[in-house]
Amino acid sequence: MLKILFNHKARALSVLVLILLLALTRAYETTLFYDPFLEYFKEDFNALPLPEYRALPLFLSLLFRYALNMLLSLGIIYALFQEIEMIKFATFLYLFFFLMLIVAFFSVLFLYDEPHNFLLFYIRRFLIQPVFVILFVPAFYFQKKQNKK
Repeated sequence: MLKILFNHKARALSVLVLILLLALTRAYETTLFYDPFLEYFKEDFNALPLPEYRALPLFLSLLFRYALNMLLSLGIIYALFQEIEMIKFATFLYLFFFLMLIVAFFSVLFLYDEPHNFLLFYIRRFLIQPVFVILFVPAFYFQKKQNKK
C-alpha cells in the first residue's frame, strides 16, 4: 500500500489539497454563504419558529455551495480514479440530486403550514455538505474492482 502511495504522490497530494479545500469551505461558511439556517439549526430548532430568510439569495447561496462542493468532490474522484466516464456519471448524479433536493427543500419551506424542521434539517444537510463524495468514492472503487474481474 505504501509503495502505491509513493508511486502516486501527486495524486495523493491533490486529494489531500482538495479535502483541505472542502474543510476550508466548511470553516468559512458564515463568510462565504448566505444561510440564516446555520445558527437556527445550532439551537434547539424544534422549539423555535423558522428564521426570516430571503428565498432567492438562499437559493443562490445553496446553489453556489453545492456547486463548490461538487467541483471539489469531482476533483477528488478524478484524482483517485482518473476516468472521465466516472466524472460524467458523477456529474449527472450530482445535478440530479441537486434538483431533487432543492425542490424538496423549498417545498418543505413553502408548502407546509407547520414546518417540518427535521426534514428541512436533513435535506439542507445533503445540500450544504459534501456527503455524496463519501458515497461515490467507495461505490466507484467497488465498480472498478468488479470491472477488472
